[in-house]
This record gives sequence, structure tokens and C-alpha cells, in this order.
Amino acid sequence: MSSPLSADHPAAQPSGRGAVEDLISQARRLKGDVDAVRRDSRGDGTDPRGRWQRALYDLALHQLTDLDAHLAQLRDGPAPAPRPGSLLSRVGSAEWNLLTDEAEWSGELFQILGRAPDSAPLSLDELPSLVIAEDRPKLTAMVTGCLVDGRPIDGEFRIVRPDDTVRTVHMMGEPVLDADGSTASMWAVLRDVSELRRSQRAVSETRDSLHRCPPAAAAGQRAAVEPREAVPPPWHGLLRFPHRGRPGLDLAAGYLPPTAPAPPAARYDCWYDACPLADDESLLSVGQLAGRAVEPAQGPAMLIGALRALAAAGTRPAHLPDRVDRLLEGTALPPVRSALYCGYRPGTRTLSWARTGRPAPLLFRAGAGRGLAGQAEVTLEAGDLLLLHTGGLAPEAEQRLIALAPDLAGAGSAEDAVRIVTGSLGASPRQDDACVLVARVTP
Repeated sequence: MSSPLSADHPAAQPSGRGAVEDLISQARRLKGDVDAVRRDSRGDGTDPRGRWQRALYDLALHQLTDLDAHLAQLRDGPAPAPRPGSLLSRVGSAEWNLLTDEAEWSGELFQILGRAPDSAPLSLDELPSLVIAEDRPKLTAMVTGCLVDGRPIDGEFRIVRPDDTVRTVHMMGEPVLDADGSTASMWAVLRDVSELRRSQRAVSETRDSLHRCPPAAAAGQRAAVEPREAVPPPWHGLLRFPHRGRPGLDLAAGYLPPTAPAPPAARYDCWYDACPLADDESLLSVGQLAGRAVEPAQGPAMLIGALRALAAAGTRPAHLPDRVDRLLEGTALPPVRSALYCGYRPGTRTLSWARTGRPAPLLFRAGAGRGLAGQAEVTLEAGDLLLLHTGGLAPEAEQRLIALAPDLAGAGSAEDAVRIVTGSLGASPRQDDACVLVARVTP
């Protein structure tokens, strides 16, 4: 029995094709008008209200873009092979036959779930294996309600694709009854709504930020130079980040202050930096101290100064964890809780690194992201994006960062990439402060 919305079996074209064309034209005109208002808006995003307004514009544009693509698909019928990552590849369909235990998936669904096109569709019993553990009960309840009680399915869950990226999927479906009124199969339409939910989170987070920081107070808080959305770290006035980047790299960084109450010793203890290492080589570092024993502006600044001195003396990244630990033993500073020390040679585009603690460098290439844990050296390519972050982020933040790969692929600069990252993580509960550093490999 074929699903009425199967993307692999085109339905008859609607009789009102002209009406669909009119809807497409209206959607595109409205999208153009919203984009024009967004570009002409006075808000530059440097204050909470400006960030909230821009997030709302972005959400509206995202929804109108999806609407345009869906109406075009309704007019033209399903494309035989949508380009991976395109809007049309975000909607797929499936049918599970309960009598034969067979499953039929559209080609788009294989793309959404990250499955090879020539692999076998998963059964209803196998489908939860793709879903993150905390969302599996939700999927089970939806499917059981559909098959046992005949209720329509309408809900969301998160999946982990084979490349470790996390996507949010919205599922709508109904049971299909046989002549006796028994459930014979279940069909469903599944849609990748990851970017839509990210835009909605940005609106919610910027609205919350606006409530926490009224306009009068916001006017007195100048946003950081890198990125404009983040606040400056307390030590920002003592040691500057290289705004022109380093040879072969476009650089930007962001500082995220704590969002939840915490003991004073646990706050304001992270840093980021980029400095010369040898010849044109660069040292990139992010890290977090294990507490605060001095004033907020002094601890990270003193450590950055020590790292720059060690780099100028020729200390390689592999030796920095031990050298820094020994250096701190003779000071009033607490030890390093976690850190990443990366050396980049632009001539060969070689990245080497050492680390203390859990965080690993994240590499984004061609719309996909992965952690570099377990390696010590890798060759980068033009256009690659390297993301370093501190341990002050929640444990699940790394998965959220990797899930931003499609958005980061469209970032025109390292600063744009930091805006995307801080927009996603900015209002997440955080007792410690956190830092992110982005290095984009230039041609």
C-alpha cells in the first residue's frame, strides 16, 4: 500500500496549478520585502534589542525560504535527486507495512537520516537506534499511539547521524487501515527542522537577554570587537586579540560570561589568544583555570602573557602543558583545568596540538564537523574552519557545535562563524565563563 505523500511516487498535479504559482510569487515578494526591511533596519546588533530584532528577521526569512521551496515542490512534484543539503532534501517520507514487516523510504529520507541510499530502510523497531537516548521514549509513545490507538503522529525528536552530527526531525503520520478496520501500515512525512529550531532558539535567547538587560543598561555596555554579539572578557583591555588575524588564517573569538550563579572562585577564569610561534607559524590557545585566586582581569591576562613569552622562546605546543603547569606552581594563579594549544604552519597548512582536559579541536569541512580527539597533527585545506572552545561549556555543547556545521559552511568570515556559535550557545545555563576561538583557513 503506497503512502499518499510518498516522495518517490508523484501524485497527480493539483488542478489549481495557477493558484500555487500565485502563492509562490506572493511568498517570494514577501521574502524580498522582509529582507529589505532587515537590511535597512537601524539596529546593528550591538545591543540586546538589536540582536533580538535581527534574530526575528532571520527566523522570518528562514520560514519564508522553506515555504517557497515547499510550494515549488507542490507545483513541480518531487525532484528525482535533490542536492544534499538543499531545502527540498529536508522533507522525506516513509511507510512501514505491519503485515509484511517491510519498510519503504523516499530518497530524501535517507539523506535526512544520513543513511546510504543503497542501504535497507530501517523497521519501526530499528528506527530508535538513530535517536538520542533521551528522545527515544517520545518516539516510542508516538508510534504506539498511532498503531494501537489510531492517533495521528505529530512530534519531534533528535537523531545522531553516522558523522556524529545531531539533527532535529519533525514527524507527521497516520495509520493506514485495512478492510476490517485494523491497522495495516503506518506512513509518515519527516522533515529536518534543525535550522528552523536554531533560529527559534536565537529569538528566545535574545528576548531573554533583552529582559535581563534593559535598554538603559545595555547602552552602557559596549559589545566586544570579536564578535559584536559577545561581551568583552574582563582582561580584554590588558591584552588584545590580533584583529588582523595571522598568516594563512582569518581569526575571531568570543567570550561568554556565566549565566547562572556560581561561587566567585569559579567565575572569570578562561582565556583565548593567538600569537606568533616561529617564522609565520601561529600559536592558538584557549583554556580555563581551575578557579580564581586573583582579580578577574589579572589571571587570564597573566597566563596569556606567559604563553606569549614561551612561544617567543620557541616552546612547541606539545611541550606547553608541562611548561605551563611548572610555571604556575611558582605563582598565585590556580592550575589549568583544561586547555588547547595549537600550532599552525601556513606553508604546509599543518595543524599540531596538545591539550589538557577534555575539549578537543573541532574541524568543519564541506558542511560537516568532527572532533580531532586522538590525533596530534592534521593537514588543513583552504576554507576549513577550526573551532576551539573551553571546558566552561556544558558537556552536550560539543554536539550542539557540530550540529551547526551546515550554518558554519555558509559563514563568510571567522567573525560570522563566531556570531553563529555565540548565538547558539549564548544563553545556555553556564556557571563558568567560556571562550570560543575560530580560525578559518584562507586560500
